[in-house]
Amino acid sequence: MSGPLTQQDGIAAAAPETVEGPVLEITPARVAGVGSIQVQRALPRRGRRTVGAWCFADHFGPTAPEQVTDGSIGPHPHMGLQTVTWLLGGHMVHTDSLGSEQPIHPGQLNLMTAGRGVVHAEHTVDGHAMHLIQLWIAQPDATRNAAPAFEHHAELPRSEIDGVEITLINGEYAGTRSPARTDTALVGAQLTLHGGAATLPLRHDFEHALIVLDGNVQIDGTPVEPSALAYLGTGRDELHLRAAGDAHVLLIGGEPFEAMPLMWWNFVARTREEVDAAYRDWRDDDEERFGVARSALQRIPAPVPFWWTQPPAQ
Repeated sequence: MSGPLTQQDGIAAAAPETVEGPVLEITPARVAGVGSIQVQRALPRRGRRTVGAWCFADHFGPTAPEQVTDGSIGPHPHMGLQTVTWLLGGHMVHTDSLGSEQPIHPGQLNLMTAGRGVVHAEHTVDGHAMHLIQLWIAQPDATRNAAPAFEHHAELPRSEIDGVEITLINGEYAGTRSPARTDTALVGAQLTLHGGAATLPLRHDFEHALIVLDGNVQIDGTPVEPSALAYLGTGRDELHLRAAGDAHVLLIGGEPFEAMPLMWWNFVARTREEVDAAYRDWRDDDEERFGVARSALQRIPAPVPFWWTQPPAQ
């Protein structure tokens, strides 16, 4: 599940350098349309496009049973990124041009590496209320033009620190490593709190951010609304949380990314020329570049890059 990135997300704007030293920078999410549904977009935002290699986060739900809607997304391309699909409620089926057809349930991970190009579709299962977050990880120069790949992890490392249940999705945390592929040093983890205060360790040289998925949560005594991005900067050794009852929080972070990526629609690149080429290849149905995903859903056309002042030469 992913939606178009636009200038409202600050895609074309300069972003600040990684903040050296601890901060607490809270930015409300922006409502964005993805297919027939609306999501809360926490990342990217104007002025903050990456947290480590994490460059995109769309939060949807939780929905009540009477609010169940079809959140299926037809075939669409990606390049230069990894998609991380994380469910707290509901069921989905992923298909892609690699031949994958993989159901995913809450607590499981679907990780698709786009590399030079891939197509996928997401199918929701009728009758299930949904709660999920879709994230992207920007690939470094070493892998972003390599072959695409897909992996599913039904079991992930789980631990508990200071009463907080931790499910490690990607990377390393507190001496534990996820089995999922990582192309840069990073962390992605779901924190489940059951009320009260807790202190968790952080890696000093990483920049980190939190996204509250549900519940009443405070960071360093400051309330954080669900879906907002709470950016923490670098230089922290500890994270101080407090929850009034049960809550779920997503922790993301990593080494400051090697470059400021250029992001347009579903493409993560370095230059406009790379985006132009990907746009043309998708528009022209270049199966050699992206392949074909098995799906009865309608193929999604790409919007014309905003920097084009006239239709491209045919």
